[in-house]
Amino acid sequence: MSDAVPGSPAAPAPDSHPGAPAAPSSPAVPAADSDPSRTATPARPAPAAPAASAQAVAPAPAHTPADRPQPLHEPDPYSTPPYGGPGPWAPAPPVQHPGTTPAHGTPTPGAAPAAPGAPTPWQRYDPWSAAPLQQTGAAVETREQRRKRGRRALVAGAAFIALVAGGIGGAVGAYLEREGGIGGGGVELPQAGAESHTRPKDSVAGIAASALPGVVTLHVRGDDGSGTGTGFVLDGKGHILTNNHVVEPAGTGGEISVTFSGGETARAKVIGRDSGYDLAVVKVTRVRGLKPLPLGNSENVQVGDPVVAIGAPFDLANTVTSGIISAKERPITAGGEKGDGSDVSYVNALQTDAPINPGNSGGPLVDSKARVIGINSAIRSADGGSESEGGQAGSIGLGFAIPINQGKRVAEELINTGRATHPVIGVTIDKRFTGDGARIASKSQNGGPAVTRGGPGAKAGLRPGDVITEVDGRPVHSGDELIVKVRAHRPGDRLELTIERGGDERTVTLVLGSASGD
Repeated sequence: MSDAVPGSPAAPAPDSHPGAPAAPSSPAVPAADSDPSRTATPARPAPAAPAASAQAVAPAPAHTPADRPQPLHEPDPYSTPPYGGPGPWAPAPPVQHPGTTPAHGTPTPGAAPAAPGAPTPWQRYDPWSAAPLQQTGAAVETREQRRKRGRRALVAGAAFIALVAGGIGGAVGAYLEREGGIGGGGVELPQAGAESHTRPKDSVAGIAASALPGVVTLHVRGDDGSGTGTGFVLDGKGHILTNNHVVEPAGTGGEISVTFSGGETARAKVIGRDSGYDLAVVKVTRVRGLKPLPLGNSENVQVGDPVVAIGAPFDLANTVTSGIISAKERPITAGGEKGDGSDVSYVNALQTDAPINPGNSGGPLVDSKARVIGINSAIRSADGGSESEGGQAGSIGLGFAIPINQGKRVAEELINTGRATHPVIGVTIDKRFTGDGARIASKSQNGGPAVTRGGPGAKAGLRPGDVITEVDGRPVHSGDELIVKVRAHRPGDRLELTIERGGDERTVTLVLGSASGD
């Protein structure tokens, strides 16, 4: 290449206009992307034009070789570079800038300020600006980091697989349970396992378990009809206590069959009975393993105490019902079907709401310790009448039991003598009197004196027409109630009676006499 002559046109600028003619005397400089096999000879730079020239001469445009077309777009900084050229990831050489700005924007002394509007050749990071940081490259992971990342990925994968498997298993299990298993097998419902049969002794179940072995069911047949009732064992000799109206159909030549709770049966015969108390005793023989029920004390019973009734309502043997003592000393009368009053029973009863129905008659009413405190005898029917359970009235929660203290005395007399004695005051009561209290009649039913000569009433000074209003301080409202209160005692007991005579009230004391029952 020849050197430029002073005063001649200056060497063409590399970015001159392509339309200008090229200088013929200046050979073309090889392009950077020409054949790499050839060695490019660096062009000698032309001397600069004198600064003192009077007129600036426009530089001649550079000639663009025909084999180097201009690109239609900006080159991709991340594309593959020409062979031998640096890539975009290579570190850029340090650039010297004419005017640098130190920290906090203070210009460097002596540096020339940048021209207004001139592009900044280097974008600097201002630590105090609000612009977010941008990472242009990822740090290289160490082996430990790669191992931890692998473990995390393994755990996450295992958890996902377990979750999916659990969902699938639950869905399959629910389907099999709903459809009855594989192959359409039978449905098996959940059920509680076996448990102990032992129950607390004071629970209904515990009371029933203790008392049932001593309870029997009676089937009676005779000329006067047939019936079913209940009884309970009194002792090891085979004595069984029940109601008189249960065995009455057997008469003198009927048949009585006793069935125990375990299913054993035996024949029984009547030892004694009393219609006034509605009690009877039968006896079985040649029976082993008898379970007598313990007797309680009806004087200890209080209203609200829990009780259990056992019997065979409507011939349903070993039926257990429970309730409470609703009241004490309820004066009731039962029977009276014969019309002459010989079958009427007078009971100063215990009232209970334990369901009692026909067939419960003669069965035990027991307390929380499985001790007998009463003998189930009568119920109040829905039509308002009181009747023994020989009828077919159903329970409405008003049941009555003979107190065991009275039942014990009568049972002992029936076993020992075959008959029971009744306490009496030796007067005849006027049943037509409708006032409050019990009035002594003017004469007896057979036309004799109403006050028996030498009897307890006569000795106490009672007269015909006297109205008895209280017994031992408790009111009396009718003649039947007076009989009930008297029969609640034993012969020989001392009673205090309050009477009205001619508008005056007085108190007398007498000792009960004895009369033989039926």
